[in-house]
Amino acid sequence: MILTVTPNPSLDRTYEIPSLGRGGVLRATGDRVDPGGKGVNVSRAVAAAGIRTTAVLPLGGAPGALLAELLGAQGVDVTAVSIAGQTRSNISLAEPDGTLTKINAPGPELAPEESALLLETVRTHDGSPAWIACCGSLPRGLRPEWYAELVTRAHEAGARIALDTSGPALLAALPNRPDVIKPNVHELATAVGRPLATLGDVVDAARELRALGAGAVLASLGADGQLLISAEGDRYGTAPAPAAEIRSNVGAGDASLAGFLIAGGAGPESLASALAHGAAAVRLPGSAMPTPADLRPDAVRVTRDLPLDLPLTEPAAVRSV
Repeated sequence: MILTVTPNPSLDRTYEIPSLGRGGVLRATGDRVDPGGKGVNVSRAVAAAGIRTTAVLPLGGAPGALLAELLGAQGVDVTAVSIAGQTRSNISLAEPDGTLTKINAPGPELAPEESALLLETVRTHDGSPAWIACCGSLPRGLRPEWYAELVTRAHEAGARIALDTSGPALLAALPNRPDVIKPNVHELATAVGRPLATLGDVVDAARELRALGAGAVLASLGADGQLLISAEGDRYGTAPAPAAEIRSNVGAGDASLAGFLIAGGAGPESLASALAHGAAAVRLPGSAMPTPADLRPDAVRVTRDLPLDLPLTEPAAVRSV
């Protein structure tokens, strides 16, 4: 069983449009509403693979009730922490060439007692999860150290931790030794405070985060595939999957993390599963998660021999957070 924690979940409405023009009337060619939030998407992808999963969520108002209903329909068990504020709603505009414009609402502010209850709910969950995936941005009211405390409590409960967040929250959690972290290349550049232009730069940055306390580092490199520095320090890379029609990249990184954990969360087999799930997700509309029938594992190649001087297709700059 894989448990996920999403401190700032959402309802995600995606509109498919011919093109985006400011100031005009845009007529959508399709639309859908999905449960949103990084950990929520991980649970959806795990459930789509036929594996039991529970999503721990702070939920409030009618949007929170609808989110729980949609997750239940997709086979995700929900453990809700009731909050006074309303769950946020986000909007995505998807164009045919894969360009995505997102409007993310800030979400509710959690009161101190709501924050404490969310932590305690994870610690006392009785499902004996093999992994706890802690994912996404922190809502207002939660300090950057909140994930660090969650990592400690989850370890005390005997679970392994996969952490997918960025900025101060990521750096604050590293000394508490999350078992896997999953930055994208831009988040990795921000974490080490310098641009990343080559695969070797990414490897060096990942090893710096391991020195700060991370176990394994699973880094998404966009069009360049993915890189894994294992808990033992071994390096594995994936060649980019063959080009495919991109309908939406919303949730593709979350599907990738789900694929990694589904396959055990360690080693080259898990890395191959991560890339296969991420590549399948971009071919689907909105934030739909792939099923086993959507995967193309034969198109994935994992290697230990990618040259370190290989330039990144899109060099990663440091971003303000």
